[in-house]
Amino acid sequence: MTVFDHSYKPLIDRVGEPHFRQRFTLQVRHATRIFDQGRTFFHIENVEWLMIFIYYILKITGMYGRGYRNFKNIRIVENTVPLRDLPEAFDGFRILHLSDLHLDLDPSLTDIILEKLASLEYDLSVMTGDYRASTSGAYHKALSACKRVIGALKGTPYGVLGNHDFIEFVPHLEEAGMRMLLNETVSIEKEGQAIYLSGIDDPHFYETDNLHLARAAIPPSHISILLAHSPESYRAAASIGYDLMLSGHTHAGQICLPGRYALLSNAYCPRRMYYGAWEYEMMRGYTSSGTGSSGVPARFFCPPEIVVHTLRSLRGSIPSRPSCSGMAKRR
Repeated sequence: MTVFDHSYKPLIDRVGEPHFRQRFTLQVRHATRIFDQGRTFFHIENVEWLMIFIYYILKITGMYGRGYRNFKNIRIVENTVPLRDLPEAFDGFRILHLSDLHLDLDPSLTDIILEKLASLEYDLSVMTGDYRASTSGAYHKALSACKRVIGALKGTPYGVLGNHDFIEFVPHLEEAGMRMLLNETVSIEKEGQAIYLSGIDDPHFYETDNLHLARAAIPPSHISILLAHSPESYRAAASIGYDLMLSGHTHAGQICLPGRYALLSNAYCPRRMYYGAWEYEMMRGYTSSGTGSSGVPARFFCPPEIVVHTLRSLRGSIPSRPSCSGMAKRR
């Protein structure tokens, strides 16, 4: 039986030994395992030779320079989210959403993000995982850059872990000022009213998400928002009553054909959930294209983004919902 270092005890006490053991065991193994039982079976992000191959193809064809410029051209996306029975105090509440930062992929990325953040107005900030570029190996540069981003955010940001992140990132990120949600829920209060924010651990590779544990802390009939690294938990999240789900992971394909058609996918969900605003049953969702990039600092027909979600009250019964895809404005 594995005996863990004493320094891990606070995390074990917090998430429970089964959760910690599952994540830690996979962390040790996953650098050399390409195939693994799970929701996606084949994990593209672990295939390092594929990223090297893509890099050299872009170099040889002369397309790398254009892709690199696209990688650095982070857009600000405004997304309106109508929610039934949203408390009056939260009508117009703005949530800043960063995802898939992969900050150690390129040293210039952090400064670009900080410049973009400086002009934004928001009430709450969230991050939906993947703070480093690789899925294994050294991570100190990524954490150092992430601490700079956390320090630039207003108030207390909230975050979840992605499939690139180790569980030992948690104390470092929380020391920097971010509140990590590990199948946990917090109340967000304003003018005597409250909404609830949950975060689940990675549902994609580690499969350490526990929606029922997170949901148990939410009183009935209260607005609830879920942070999940990947949108793959959409069915379960909708079935237990979440109103809004914010995710990333897909990079919307990152290297796409015209029309944002993804050549590769890394999430087990409908294609309409790979990017942007979507809905499933009574739950609304948004999948970010990512603020950074994975594997190769290049993008085609798929710009990186920082999203600001504005909550709007939709009182009474909900009429036939309009398509969410037209609600996001990009600049």
